[in-house]
Amino acid sequence: MIYHVDRVNWYQTQKQLKQIRERVFVYEFHMPMEVEFDGLDSHSEHVLISDEQHEPVGTGRLCPDGLISRIALLKAHRNRSAYSSLLNYLVHLAKERGLNDIFVNCVLQEVPSFVENGFLKQGCVFMEAGIPRQKLKCPISSFKTDPFTMLH
Repeated sequence: MIYHVDRVNWYQTQKQLKQIRERVFVYEFHMPMEVEFDGLDSHSEHVLISDEQHEPVGTGRLCPDGLISRIALLKAHRNRSAYSSLLNYLVHLAKERGLNDIFVNCVLQEVPSFVENGFLKQGCVFMEAGIPRQKLKCPISSFKTDPFTMLH
């Protein structure tokens, strides 16, 4: 399947973005609403990914500091092609901003996979919604989508 990714304005598309994120993170993964919508949305760049029929199937954001987060894909579209399309577009936006590094907040069990793919641990393990996470950094020049599955 071929996916199409677009940069979108939070204020114009927040209803669609929120619907996807609520469906994935709040209802499916039981993330508290106040954690999912953390106040960074209005300051971040957002993308919307659509399928071949132009139906929205996912979203993600790039925070001002280079943090890639809130990657949410509807269950039927959680595949390598969709993740790669979405993540590569977010990294493209980071390059446009002149950032040298991107960051992710990774669940602990996936840290080794990310480290194998060029990410470096940053700071201490922290808790988010009862889930231990590690902040990881990757130079944009060596970014690969291989370790990504689900990312909050």
